Amino acid sequence: MEYKDALDMHLKNRGKLEVISKVRVETKEDLSMAYTPGVADVCRLVAEHPEKADDYTIRGRTVAVVSDGSAVLGLGNIGPFGAMPVMEGKSLLFKEFAGVDSFPICLATQDPAEIIKVVKYLVPTFGGINLEDISAPRCFEIEDALQDIGIPVMHDDQHGTAVVVMAAMINSAKVAGKSMGEMTVAVSGAGAAGVAVSKILLGVNVDDPSYKPVKNLIVCDSKGIISRNRKDMHPYKYELAKITNKENKDGSLADAMSGADAFIGLSAPGIVSEEMVRGMAPNSIVFAMANPVPEIMPDKAKEAGAKVVGTGRSDFPNQINNVLGFPGIFRGTFDAKAKKITPRMKVAAAKAIAACVENPTADRVIPPALDKSVAERVAEAVKQAAIAEGVAQVKE
Repeated sequence: MEYKDALDMHLKNRGKLEVISKVRVETKEDLSMAYTPGVADVCRLVAEHPEKADDYTIRGRTVAVVSDGSAVLGLGNIGPFGAMPVMEGKSLLFKEFAGVDSFPICLATQDPAEIIKVVKYLVPTFGGINLEDISAPRCFEIEDALQDIGIPVMHDDQHGTAVVVMAAMINSAKVAGKSMGEMTVAVSGAGAAGVAVSKILLGVNVDDPSYKPVKNLIVCDSKGIISRNRKDMHPYKYELAKITNKENKDGSLADAMSGADAFIGLSAPGIVSEEMVRGMAPNSIVFAMANPVPEIMPDKAKEAGAKVVGTGRSDFPNQINNVLGFPGIFRGTFDAKAKKITPRMKVAAAKAIAACVENPTADRVIPPALDKSVAERVAEAVKQAAIAEGVAQVKE
């Protein structure tokens, strides 16, 4: 695909979305039913019983994809206009993969308090909020402040990534002959994705007795290992230091990877050498997900002894792509009429994705990104987890 092809496609179609009517308006009766005067009865009903908006309007299955454009893909802080094509694409994926209606909302502010306020104002219109491409650490503050607004809110750069990484880890551990509960994992990157991946692998707030978290996890930022000895970190990194790095070791990324069973890269291109992979435990797992250039190229990682290698790219085996997660997660949340997306629901999504690969191999630990059957299985797993946890409003 040429760069110009993408430009031509967007220009030709003037974007990727349009509004399609569910109801035809061809007669006076049609008009009076859909609009005035017939709509007045619907208005009165929903005004008196707001919870019925999910049944009588589009709200119950519609997601707002909200961004401030501060951390767009690999492009950085390009603002809300630059973010719009990505958010529009995200809405397209919601519809294509899970039948969920969605609309991009790009905000002309990067003030967390303003973003929180705006999202709260959207509650009457949308049944869920997908936060997207908002930079850390602001994304943590924003998401945390929106967990009790009555509709599910999820920052996909955090939890969509975490769910799909966990799914790939479940199957990679099988291929490598390792037990998740006995693994030491090194993570490069302490931004939105790095924090969420670390928490889900450690089972933070996962109310599921069957889940076995990894034994030890060591996170690195650009200055090295995050430990409780450091005095140069943002508060959220200190919180991360409390639950990771059991031995409280200091050092470099190479030190973190030494003897580790798995490496998860969510950081920068080319920062992992073959020597660093050779220093890992036998049958190691390497997820080098920096895009477009991974932390280490797959062939180099395999030559250095890695048993399983995954990236974020579509031109190598084991593409770890969020599209396997977020459409089904929101669909399942809507099906359950849950007011939030809990850690247990995210773990259920990860297990469902992993189960889509019945016999994992080194080159296939995760379903293809374009497998649209995954979303249905994820949705059902998320729905059942919400019911089991008691956060669903529907009963099985």
